[in-house]
Amino acid sequence: MPNASALPQTGHRFHPSILRAYDVRGVIDDTLFAADLFALGQGFATEAAERSGHTQPRIVIARDGRLSSPALAEALSEGLQAGGAEVVDCGVGPTPMLYFAVYHCEADGGMMITGSHNPPSHNGCKMMMGRASFFGDDIAKLGTRIEAGDLRSAAGRYTKQDIQPAYVERLLEGLDRTALAEATIAWDPGHGAAAAVVAEVIAACNADKHVLLNGVIDGTFPGHHPDPSVPENMQELAEAVTAHQCTLGVAFDGDGDRLGAVDNAGNLISPDHLLMLLSRDVLSKAPDSTIIADVKTSQSVFDDIAQHGGTPLMWKTGHSHIKAKMKETGARFAGEASGHIFFADQYYGFDDGIYAALRLIQFAHQLDQPLDTLIAALPSSLSTPELRIECADDKKFGVVEAIAQRLSDEGADFSTIDGMRVNREGGWWLLRASNTQPALVARCEAEDPAVLQQLKDEITALLHPFSLRLS
Repeated sequence: MPNASALPQTGHRFHPSILRAYDVRGVIDDTLFAADLFALGQGFATEAAERSGHTQPRIVIARDGRLSSPALAEALSEGLQAGGAEVVDCGVGPTPMLYFAVYHCEADGGMMITGSHNPPSHNGCKMMMGRASFFGDDIAKLGTRIEAGDLRSAAGRYTKQDIQPAYVERLLEGLDRTALAEATIAWDPGHGAAAAVVAEVIAACNADKHVLLNGVIDGTFPGHHPDPSVPENMQELAEAVTAHQCTLGVAFDGDGDRLGAVDNAGNLISPDHLLMLLSRDVLSKAPDSTIIADVKTSQSVFDDIAQHGGTPLMWKTGHSHIKAKMKETGARFAGEASGHIFFADQYYGFDDGIYAALRLIQFAHQLDQPLDTLIAALPSSLSTPELRIECADDKKFGVVEAIAQRLSDEGADFSTIDGMRVNREGGWWLLRASNTQPALVARCEAEDPAVLQQLKDEITALLHPFSLRLS
């Protein structure tokens, strides 16, 4: 890595692909470089000073366990200091720990070096300004500011703070530690950034019957890739659950903000069923609560929320969109089909896979029946997995708009909250542009296989004029 202090401070140009909708993300030494993080830090410090009114805005930083993260974090810290920020370095840990640190340290913002669940050669940065996500137009405008050289130059300072003990204590606050200790749980952080926190949570509960898999942070991810949405990555956890007769098993992505789970029989718990279970838990204590789920979520989840006394609200996919909508509506709980789960009930309202896991464990321990028995009785329907259609970034939104116009001309019943969610007799289908990849995303749900195939055929026909194929 070049010396951070020698990196450019004005007029920096980013690779056009790395400033994304929710974060900064790229391939190390291909599209993403240390110089980018220095420039990003100086620009963010400039923005934070203006928004907060503080001469030396306090910015907390942290990083995941990827091999490239230390060098990027160093460059980021140098850039923040060049912009006059007080940098509080919280070291290695999951993204939710960084979110917590913004509150705990009364910071003006936070920046997390992480590649999330992407391949080891990828990395990036998630950001908070104040206590809100920094995304969308904010990221685009920051990039414009940096490229124009509209940057502050002032004296900054640097300190380190071990935030992990306070974070673990907050995770367990208000929860039944006895119940957590009595349960037999398998944990799999997948050698990701959540590993050390999970180990400390287990120790804090004196949970001798808990099983920890892949529990050392290792950026090469030697066990399996840390993405619980891929069934193959959950196989080791499922085997451990059955071998140790666990109540359930939980797993996380690379930066710990997404949750995956298996029941006591080692069966994968679908994200839809996970949202049903946790929604019921929230509604049992806070009836009439507003609960948000994204447009990719099964209709059965929205129906189940209403049947249990809640007010369901469908919203845009994306953790930043969901958090903003929660604040706007006062929702107590939210979730996405991707595994991002958000508790404002007794917590902060940000996506925290570890906290969601603890709430799930506590809920399962209180049941008077095995978890797999309860899940078997939950409403369900036939659905496709998330289907991805390769489509260039400069074309994907235009494709969605053109198809939406055609459906509108035909008088179809559909929502445009995020892309289009089209209601058909006996089911629905979704088509939206991915905000993180050059792709369209589709999903179909129906009451029987024949209708499901009809929905897939309809999407295929609509994509054909654009020379796109539904996989």
